Amino acid sequence: MVARDLNPTEFANLVNAITSAFGDPTRRDIYLLVQAEPDLTVAEVAERTGLHPNVARHHLDKLVGGGYVDVGQRSGGGAGRPAKTYAAASPGLSLTFDVGHDDILVTLLGKALSRLDPDDAAELAEEVGEEFGRKMAAELGSADQQRSFRSALHVVADALSAHGFAAHADRRGEELRLVAQHCPFGDVAVEHPVICAVDRGMVRGLLDSMVGETTVELSSSVAQGDDRCVVGAEPVLADERAAVTD
Repeated sequence: MVARDLNPTEFANLVNAITSAFGDPTRRDIYLLVQAEPDLTVAEVAERTGLHPNVARHHLDKLVGGGYVDVGQRSGGGAGRPAKTYAAASPGLSLTFDVGHDDILVTLLGKALSRLDPDDAAELAEEVGEEFGRKMAAELGSADQQRSFRSALHVVADALSAHGFAAHADRRGEELRLVAQHCPFGDVAVEHPVICAVDRGMVRGLLDSMVGETTVELSSSVAQGDDRCVVGAEPVLADERAAVTD
């Protein structure tokens, strides 16, 4: 891919991603620790920094979501699941991320989807997004962690920001939402709004992997003329799942 200058939106997105990952001094200290001592567990990071393990895990999740820290596993001699370990993604920190995409392939995707039945196209786009979301959750090591739905939304927002969406989680009344200020698909999504179903699928795939079955609904979209994309999300309760399967 040919390098190009960042436009103002992409520059703002880059600043947002870096600030989200390194704006907290504790998080900076943790990054420097796992850079100097690779393959530490949450407990070891907590011990060295004097933090509660849940707080250390929160900061590590932020760094993993931004792509600055990798998750591994430490095999042990005893029974039980191997402990997760954390290490800096690269020996030297590079405060850049891939804001580009292959315009030809994205345009081709949009045109291909536009030739399908609209419902079939949306279903296909969302399915692809959901599969990618599940893969993202596995790479983040989030699928087997116990967390609240609200905290899971924040992890999803960080993961989406790392992929160019400049997203954050917020609450409006009783509704929990993901708000994205930037769409990495650019003008192609405006010309072919069905591509927005990919985003919706990514959110569902991530949340399904982290907290169980989730319903998501797109309430506003840059591609449809709004100033931002907003996805509402809520968990499907156990009794609701039973009602669906009965």
